[in-house]
Amino acid sequence: MEVNSYFELLKLASIPFIAGIVGFITNWLAIKLTFYPIKFWGIRPIFGWQGIIPSKARKMAEISVDSTLSRIGSVSDIVEQMSPALIGEHILESLAPRTEELVDEIMLKRHRTLWQNLPRPVKELVYERVKSQLPRIMQNLVEDIGPKIESLFDLKLMVIEKLEDDKTLLNKIFLECGAQEFRFIIKSGLWFGFLFGLPQLILWYFLPYPWILPVCGFLVGWATNWVALNMIFRPVKPFKFLGLTIHGLFLKRQDDVSESFCKIITEEILTVDQIAQAMLKGSEAKRTRAIIQRHFENMVDDTVGLIKPFTQAAMGPKGFAELKEDAGLKAVDLSKTTLRDPLFNQERAKVVQDIMAQRMKELPSEEFQDLLRPCFQEDEIKLIIIGGILGAMAGLAQLAYIFGQSL
Repeated sequence: MEVNSYFELLKLASIPFIAGIVGFITNWLAIKLTFYPIKFWGIRPIFGWQGIIPSKARKMAEISVDSTLSRIGSVSDIVEQMSPALIGEHILESLAPRTEELVDEIMLKRHRTLWQNLPRPVKELVYERVKSQLPRIMQNLVEDIGPKIESLFDLKLMVIEKLEDDKTLLNKIFLECGAQEFRFIIKSGLWFGFLFGLPQLILWYFLPYPWILPVCGFLVGWATNWVALNMIFRPVKPFKFLGLTIHGLFLKRQDDVSESFCKIITEEILTVDQIAQAMLKGSEAKRTRAIIQRHFENMVDDTVGLIKPFTQAAMGPKGFAELKEDAGLKAVDLSKTTLRDPLFNQERAKVVQDIMAQRMKELPSEEFQDLLRPCFQEDEIKLIIIGGILGAMAGLAQLAYIFGQSL
């Protein structure tokens, strides 16, 4: 066989291999463009790109919450699993060693001279009274807030706003839950591309028209994405075929994905600290603060009664009201800080995670697939078209540099 004939065979043989490379690159790029860049890169509004997930962060967060979180736990469920009684005990443990410091701070702010001149035994009485009152106050506060928890903050809004603000965290949820599926999409592009390249080889051999390679390249870039995505989510219901169970790859991993999703959600969003912050800063913050203040103002009424002869003339009605207000405001501030203990948040998160994960594992496949499917459905056609365009460009390069032809 002549040397030229060998070269022609090698050129023909390169078609499926190049198709495999095109499939690999287009699928890899599709995944990258789904998540990156996190911030828009380029010149708005047309010339540039932002990852599909970050660019539609609020919508993606809403879909995730509606499709999963809202089906596996209500506000009351989550708070009940965190154990309000234990939360109250944790706050008490944080406050008890600081009782004297806190009482001094409040009294010196409004009535420095009075407090400085009180005999030490009298101050000791106040410190002891506050310490003895705190457990009852915390118990009453927990019992008061419990039935109202659903109306004191919006769970869905809290999660959505967190994910909208922290696009890296939103990406993390999808990337960790779908890690195996994304690897499959990238690798499958190589094999599917090679397979699709075989009929392309035959077609080119019998019909060596210049337009064949770029058109086939476009179809390879398009098809590899389409096939990979369908293998991940289809079929929704498992069925047996030749002794094998056929089921969407993502849906097969429902147990593992449930654990990953609930771990991220409970450790990074649904923490005791985050819920407390949402209650104290959200639309119902005024009500939450009022409840806390009321209970701690009652404690002032009880405590100051011990030193009434000393305070009655010194403070007056206005001064006493200001003292109660200061105590209430201080209690609100302490509520923000005492629940930020990472170890305590992690401990409570684990309890919630286990229960939520179990519920998520029990979701029907039709509902479970909604966790990851939206990240592909949003602008999926753009990604497939980009894959097709890259495939067509590879076909043109193949035409020019391997076969020495042009359109």
